[in-house]
Amino acid sequence: MKSLIISDTSPITNLIKIGQLDLLGRLFGEIIVPKEVYKELADYEKQKAEIDKRSWIKIIAVRDQEAVAKLNTQLDPGEAEAIILAQELDANLLIIDERKGRRIAEGYGLHIIGLLGILVRGKQKGHISEIKPLLNSLMQEVGFRVSQSLYEDILREVGELGKNA
Repeated sequence: MKSLIISDTSPITNLIKIGQLDLLGRLFGEIIVPKEVYKELADYEKQKAEIDKRSWIKIIAVRDQEAVAKLNTQLDPGEAEAIILAQELDANLLIIDERKGRRIAEGYGLHIIGLLGILVRGKQKGHISEIKPLLNSLMQEVGFRVSQSLYEDILREVGELGKNA
């Protein structure tokens, strides 16, 4: 049985910015984004081009717009649709980074992973040779916030703590 993986906007945006969007395809085969996430991604020409040329990214409409409207009072529209679509499709995994969105998704009983977890999984599966340069790029060039302790925990987990990069 094929796994259903739903993604919010920011993990895709950040993977595009560090040149690692195809990692999602290599890890999961197919990613589903709700229409609102696609709309948010397509607001930027470069992102739209990157998404449109990947056949493994599927766009699906959320059915329960009432549930989305309720979540929109707490989250941005892309996050709300990603959570509701993951619930509707009984997704195996929701890729989401924002703390509040993660907390709400967990409250719905969804399994979640964030961008950093994707990078760790990519390294563990042999799709990435080193995480440290990607983490550094995310933090320094993209402005992705990672605490020093989390940074060190991730590098320790993948055997890169103490390596120069």
